[in-house]
Amino acid sequence: MASGDWIPTEHRLPEDGTRVLCRVPGNVVYLPGKTGAMEVREVVIMRFARDFFLTNPSRTGYEGVPHFWLGEGTSNRFFAEVSHWMELPSV
Repeated sequence: MASGDWIPTEHRLPEDGTRVLCRVPGNVVYLPGKTGAMEVREVVIMRFARDFFLTNPSRTGYEGVPHFWLGEGTSNRFFAEVSHWMELPSV
């Protein structure tokens, strides 16, 4: 697979703890301040947490796939919300 190709989550997952670019279709982010302004950001950096919910039970009653995506700030996402991922580009 060429560097920079999006990988569907149903085909392959990153290594546990790896920071990657994630595609999150329809991801709405509220902008700073209390204006209610928001924008759609469908590509975000997150860290893959394999079997996260096996050692960190959900306080909301979530019982889906045990994997989780840990974001920066408030961008955590349940596993199914991320459709694709790719390695971070080297700088």
